[in-house]
Amino acid sequence: MSATADMIDFAGLVRPGDTVVVGQASGEPTALAAALVTQRHALGPLRVFVGALFSRSFAPEATDGLAFSGYGAIGGAGALARAGRLDVVPAQYSRIPGLFADGILPVDVALLQLARDGDGRLGLACNNDYSLAAARRARTVIAEVNDRAPFCFGAEWPDDLEIALTVETSRPLAELAPARIGPVEERIAELVAGRIPDGAVIQTGIGAMPDAILSALAGHRDLGVHSGMLGDRIADLIEAGAVSNARKPFDTGITVGGSLFGTARLFAFADRNPAVRLVPPTISHGVDVMARLPGFTAINSAVEVDLSGQVNAEVAGERYVGAVGGQVDFVRAGNLAPGGRSIIALPSTARDGAVSRIVASLDGRPVTSLRSDADLVVTEWGVAELKGRSLAERARRMIAIADPAFRDDLERAAGALLKSD
Repeated sequence: MSATADMIDFAGLVRPGDTVVVGQASGEPTALAAALVTQRHALGPLRVFVGALFSRSFAPEATDGLAFSGYGAIGGAGALARAGRLDVVPAQYSRIPGLFADGILPVDVALLQLARDGDGRLGLACNNDYSLAAARRARTVIAEVNDRAPFCFGAEWPDDLEIALTVETSRPLAELAPARIGPVEERIAELVAGRIPDGAVIQTGIGAMPDAILSALAGHRDLGVHSGMLGDRIADLIEAGAVSNARKPFDTGITVGGSLFGTARLFAFADRNPAVRLVPPTISHGVDVMARLPGFTAINSAVEVDLSGQVNAEVAGERYVGAVGGQVDFVRAGNLAPGGRSIIALPSTARDGAVSRIVASLDGRPVTSLRSDADLVVTEWGVAELKGRSLAERARRMIAIADPAFRDDLERAAGALLKSD
């Protein structure tokens, strides 16, 4: 069955009490999301599973009657978290498809955005993520086929998966613009870039810190990319000649990612581009896959890191602001790959210098990445090499990259530990 955007009617397809999984980020089916919000009271109480949100489709003030869950507070999902409307599932990203496949995460209806190529084939457009596993488990799959969505190799729609309703649209995709980069990010990026050799295979995340590091790599050569997300700055590096993927032992010459998190510039670059491939989380976040990439370098950020190397990438104060996401998968792959590294890069302070992001302990806040997985931590004050170091030596090195205004307090907090060495 097919329809146009102005004819969307979920009656009989979405039932009271259903859990609806909605495609995330630039893969959000915005016409379907708008119809779900408009019809929510007539459909009855619903739970909506969201990922990263780059639109205002599910603004807290306009979605009474809907309950939300998701894997983190990324983009617009952060507004739901701040409003106390997001029930967070703290799962490693690589495991989310399995949670849907096994029925641990419920799904009744999947709302997805698809693309169509010149031969009429359908594809998952911007996200080869957990949405396909959710769709296979769902009672009903509803697809928005957007003629502005990019058709990406690796994300082809399976022939055996039935779509109950297809809605044809021509709409701008939800976009994530490259982050604004300041002098602190530039200094950190300079330090990180100096630790990445030509020919390394890199992974980066979302935000100003990863964007700054990617910009600092423009002078490198023969870099490879294997990442959970691909943004505009990855396209910049490919066009600048910094990324060739030439030294990869497999996927040679191909930039591999799971999702496109970017703007129309990125979508046009990836559309039917044989040098870009979107793969499912078992590959994009597969530790066993990444560990076979020589020089694999995981580049991630954090809310804070303690003196032992424990990383919190989820909670600031009492607010959920991030996600477990793929950090654990990437950090461990960086430690396992031949010549690999794991880099956690973050400014040393927050709130205009009022709060240190190098802390004595996480004090009950989430441990996203374990201290046993710690390798390099970088701030604008330097690089702390933690792998294989004792707790006392780690504390000294972490204090050395904290903002000078907080070093005395950190030394006092670590006093007994420092004396034990």
